[in-house]
Amino acid sequence: MTENVAGRERLTDGDVQDRKPQGWWGDDGKLFRLFKFDSYRQGLDFAVRVAELAEAQDHHPDITLKYKKVHVEYVTYETGSIVGGVTELDLRGAEAVNSIFELPSEVLSGEG
Repeated sequence: MTENVAGRERLTDGDVQDRKPQGWWGDDGKLFRLFKFDSYRQGLDFAVRVAELAEAQDHHPDITLKYKKVHVEYVTYETGSIVGGVTELDLRGAEAVNSIFELPSEVLSGEG
């Protein structure tokens, strides 16, 4: 079951739990995952790739880099405020981020 929020279909918590991509968690209307890397540089390169993906999709997650860890969180916003909930756009974004994470580290760093 979904609710219409500011023109977007908001998924129920049950839908999010059933459909969230591997490695992702849903909590309080958000979808998030923590990615761990062997070095700060790998984490930074990954965060930049996620930002580039977000620009291409025109749907932007919150990205937090802490040394060798990158926290990515999707929640639907409307004109700068949280409208709450996870949408199809968030699920698609999370799946695309997983695809970037699965790339070899040489590709993430621009080597090779």
